[in-house]
Amino acid sequence: MSSFELLLREQAPQVLSALVRHYGHFDLAEEAVQEALLAATQQWPTEGVPDNPRGWLIRVGSRRLTDLLRSESARRRREENAAQLAAPEEFVASGPEIDDPGGRDDTLTLLFLCCHPALSPASQIALTLRAVGGLTTAQIAAAFLVPEATMAQRISRAKRSIKQAGSSFEMPPEAERDERMGAVLHVLYLIFNEGYTASSGTSLHSAELTTEAIRLVRGVRKLLPDDGEVAGLLALMLLTDARRAARTSADGTLIPLAEQDRSKWNRAAIVEGEAMVSDALSRTQLGPYQVQAAIAAVHDTAERAEDTDWRQIVALYDVLEQLVDNPMVKLNHAVAVGMAVGPKEGLAVLEPLESDDRMNHRLEAVRAHLLEMSGDVAAARESYLLAARRTTSMPERNYLQSKADRLT
Repeated sequence: MSSFELLLREQAPQVLSALVRHYGHFDLAEEAVQEALLAATQQWPTEGVPDNPRGWLIRVGSRRLTDLLRSESARRRREENAAQLAAPEEFVASGPEIDDPGGRDDTLTLLFLCCHPALSPASQIALTLRAVGGLTTAQIAAAFLVPEATMAQRISRAKRSIKQAGSSFEMPPEAERDERMGAVLHVLYLIFNEGYTASSGTSLHSAELTTEAIRLVRGVRKLLPDDGEVAGLLALMLLTDARRAARTSADGTLIPLAEQDRSKWNRAAIVEGEAMVSDALSRTQLGPYQVQAAIAAVHDTAERAEDTDWRQIVALYDVLEQLVDNPMVKLNHAVAVGMAVGPKEGLAVLEPLESDDRMNHRLEAVRAHLLEMSGDVAAARESYLLAARRTTSMPERNYLQSKADRLT
């Protein structure tokens, strides 16, 4: 992603926050922001980036939103009795100027608005990924393993529900905030995952997404410093992102965990993440993010791949499977069993996933890895090729194809 695209992605949630705070009308504000971003992509390359990009986007978005609100008021007047539906002046006044909030960060407020209780959990996650994470509808659909058209309809319904709920743009009360926290954390987890391993495209990862997800979780932790799962999620992100520099070669080729140059890992992030999850496990109620962070810590603290304590990882996955029903957990559990006990035992763990319609190319990739370990080279090659055909990520496809080629 270019610095220009990164700037627009960073500004988008702040611009949307400013418009929603001033007007309400989440659905129309989101449309106005998209048009402001489009105007920026058309004008800034030739005219130059303004001194205050956020203020420029807010002003353009504000004017567009005013036009949309005028149209909406006119439509309602045509449909109903005009005398009874005089449009509020603040919605039709020409060209209002919204003050740029400067250093004010309303992203978390926007995050909780997207997780409004009027929405289903799936809609909360999808809308937040779109409005706060800046993901495209196609990327969100890939994260949910559903068709893009289905996801587009879900996001549109979510925006309509926000409008109908009439929620104000402010942090929810503490009790309601706690109710939304599970969805909020899951949203941030998905944003990070999309950044760490892109669901499609030519790049394996998107550093701006992982960085933004970590920043947002740090912000949530400031609000809830004693919440063990918030700490667990932040630790998981830090411990995982610490390996980013070693995950690809200079030409973008994927490097698996066992073959990475661990001297390139971010030791400061590992130390911070390990300390954070250890503290959370010692004094808070156990949750799935803490367990996943503990697994990541076992990997990160091994000096060499062969020093990894796979039996401890298997034990942690046993605990994690008691907390969540997720096929990716079972998939990773199979890898751990294969490493700790043997590939045949790992393949046995995979069997229940054969009929799980939530699975993707990673089932075949794991099967191929375990088959190769067991010595069944022909079957391993076929699974690598099948996994390569199913993935939409070019780095993953190239890696899986190379694994198959080496077994020819």
